[in-house]
Amino acid sequence: MYTLSFDEEFSSGLDTSRWNDAIWYEKSNATKNYTVENGALKIWPQKDASGKFFNRTIDTDGKYYQTYGYFEIEAKLPVGKGTWPAFWLFNHIGTRRPEIDIMEAYAGGLSPWGTMINGQPHPTMYAATIWKDATVQGGTKKISTPDLSAGFHKYALKWEPNKQTFYFDGREVYSTNVTMSDPMYLMLDLWYGSASGPADNTTPQGKSTSYEV
Repeated sequence: MYTLSFDEEFSSGLDTSRWNDAIWYEKSNATKNYTVENGALKIWPQKDASGKFFNRTIDTDGKYYQTYGYFEIEAKLPVGKGTWPAFWLFNHIGTRRPEIDIMEAYAGGLSPWGTMINGQPHPTMYAATIWKDATVQGGTKKISTPDLSAGFHKYALKWEPNKQTFYFDGREVYSTNVTMSDPMYLMLDLWYGSASGPADNTTPQGKSTSYEV
């Protein structure tokens, strides 16, 4: 039986006693591309004052950590070339970088990562991946899905001492046996690149194409 240890419904503004708005090695970009409204955190593609798209990370680094348990979000993903939304657990412990990626999606990637709909790439696959350290992968699985920008879906992980089980809308989609024993913090972010390619002038900006959690 589980005991609820962390719950965030995003029912008011971003609680800065729980959440940061930049990853630890970057300063927060002054261009506003996130908000909390209507019971959701929204992060959207936006160019900053330099005219470039920039990464936005919302995390609990220094504020909340957990080892083992069940982790779940309900989210709707953005469309557009370059968009790379993710939900993951992470820590930077000395030089070590333990990481569990519960969801990473790449709308702009080659099919089946993304599918062109009305002239824009939509996410139709995501990946779950375990990293024992920055360059030591513990396992990965690509999960084919409906259009993840068309509605909300649940992405979850059951993290046990020697086993990780991933779920999509309550259905088990991947399981592997890897020992991961470090406390990790929560990360919700919208970055650009990787399999999604670089964002460009075709990438829609603004709140209407948000990563909503």
